[in-house]
Amino acid sequence: MHLVLLGVSHRTAPVDLRERLDFSSRDVGAAVEALAARSSAAESVVLSTCNRSEIYVATTADPTRAREELVAFLSDYHELPREVFLPHVFTYDDAAAAHHLFRVAAGLDSLVVGEPQILGQVKDAFQVAAGRHCTGPLLNKTFHSAFGVGKRVRTETALGEGAVSVSFAAVALARKIFGRLRGRRVLVVGAGEISALTAQHLRSHGVADIVITSRTAAHADALAAEVGGRAMPWGEMTAAIARADIVITATGSQRPIITRADVEAATGRRRADPLFIIDIAVPRDVDPSVSEIEQVFLYNVDDLQNIVQENLARRAAEIARAEAIVAEELARFTAWQRSRRAVPTVVALRQRFDDIRRTELQRLDTRLSGLPPEARARVEEVTRLIVEKLLLEPTEQLKALPDEETQAVYTEAVNRLFRLGEAPDDTAAGDAEPFPTDRAREP
Repeated sequence: MHLVLLGVSHRTAPVDLRERLDFSSRDVGAAVEALAARSSAAESVVLSTCNRSEIYVATTADPTRAREELVAFLSDYHELPREVFLPHVFTYDDAAAAHHLFRVAAGLDSLVVGEPQILGQVKDAFQVAAGRHCTGPLLNKTFHSAFGVGKRVRTETALGEGAVSVSFAAVALARKIFGRLRGRRVLVVGAGEISALTAQHLRSHGVADIVITSRTAAHADALAAEVGGRAMPWGEMTAAIARADIVITATGSQRPIITRADVEAATGRRRADPLFIIDIAVPRDVDPSVSEIEQVFLYNVDDLQNIVQENLARRAAEIARAEAIVAEELARFTAWQRSRRAVPTVVALRQRFDDIRRTELQRLDTRLSGLPPEARARVEEVTRLIVEKLLLEPTEQLKALPDEETQAVYTEAVNRLFRLGEAPDDTAAGDAEPFPTDRAREP
């Protein structure tokens, strides 16, 4: 069984292509089921966030064939010619795929390194797939190992400290623009998790006024109460833009909610001060042509990359510690994966020895028939324990062999020595009576 990964992320694809390959805009569960219907996908998980769309499958097929099927799935599902996205796709197999997932769960592959939301998003993706019965032994082990990596990195390093997230990067960009945020007026469009985090960061930096607007008025009211801001009806967004210095938008809309006409109408009633709009939604909330308006400066998630680089420089020591944890857990995972390849031989070997044990007990049945039931049970238990102890060390050594080539040689040798692929041969044992020395003492 192979682990195969194919995907795009902020490192390989621009935001407009990531929007076209986004699964979260639809039913991710339906996408997982559609993927699971492909012949090469014995197990499947779809991870889709604002910065990545990744497909993980466990397959018995050749990885090259599996990758071809995944490319076809992406093309069919999103109705997008493969030549449009193929130059931006990355793909990994087996240990390399696990290594990538571990780094994602640890926050090491995020746009803003160490951002805390990604581990929850990885867990959600797995739970959706598991809930649709699309996972199995390999993906279960892979993703639970990734959860462990994410937890260790957060508890054993400072990589996730300091509210490092996309929302924090947006606030950091606003601070670069204005120098200080104290006294500034902010409009936050959307009341989801990212909007809440952004509003909290803004409040901690002393903004004078935070206005929250959302299509769901109750959500806007709740977030406004949480951050000490004011809620405004969705229909009054243009007026709110006119009064704001900074607009940060993060909704789940599938098309722009702030058009060029909206901003032109708002800036027509503004003084000559600049308006800064930070669009951290994927798909984007703001029509890109808004950037063409005079005195309006529009930034999207890709524009946060400079801040990411600064974070990388500051966090170099923590990154090294986190990468060491990833490497340690990857070694454990690959050892487990290697051991699985020996499992069929180990099972067959144990079965062969147990068959021999049972056969010999059956031959002795007449001699043991006089024993009370508890003594017979003890004989059964003792012989079973003897077999287990005899096989414990060989099977553990077989599963722990350091590489696939050596393991293949040893498993082949074991199969040949014990004829594990053949039916048991009882003639040798049947040619002689059990315990011939006992017979010689008979009168």
